[in-house]
Amino acid sequence: MNAPYEPALEAFVALAHAHAEEDQPSALYHALDKVLADTIGHTLFTILRYDDATNESARIYSNKPAEYPTAAKKALSGGNWADIVLTRGEAFIGKTRDDLRAVFADHELIASLGCESVLNVPVRWKGRTLASLNLLHTRAWYRDDHVPLAQSLAQYALPALLDEA
Repeated sequence: MNAPYEPALEAFVALAHAHAEEDQPSALYHALDKVLADTIGHTLFTILRYDDATNESARIYSNKPAEYPTAAKKALSGGNWADIVLTRGEAFIGKTRDDLRAVFADHELIASLGCESVLNVPVRWKGRTLASLNLLHTRAWYRDDHVPLAQSLAQYALPALLDEA
């Protein structure tokens, strides 16, 4: 196999092994955190689950629980971000503080962590967005060529999301 594919292959293997762990969904979410950090990179990583019935999101994983605790719920707002990620099921990339300010009410907290860019990747099932994996990092970190790998890795969260439903 060609060398550029080795990190991705290692990531897929690690996530497949995480599925077999007994401590679910924690084992899988921690594995996603690690492989996304190793392959794409992030400073802050969260997973948000979406509830169509209540129009709310709930944070179910955070690598910085002091700043972004799990179980925090918030009402979803509409707009371009919601249309891209939730309705169309596409990844969203914000490259600057201004991009984050335009879509996230907590942009000041995000900036205080040294994060100025974002990659939000939906986890989809049967045409619906169930959750998003949210990677945040330094200015202009994320690129369009990160999206295919991020989308593929994000789908590994699906069994845990369906199990918690």
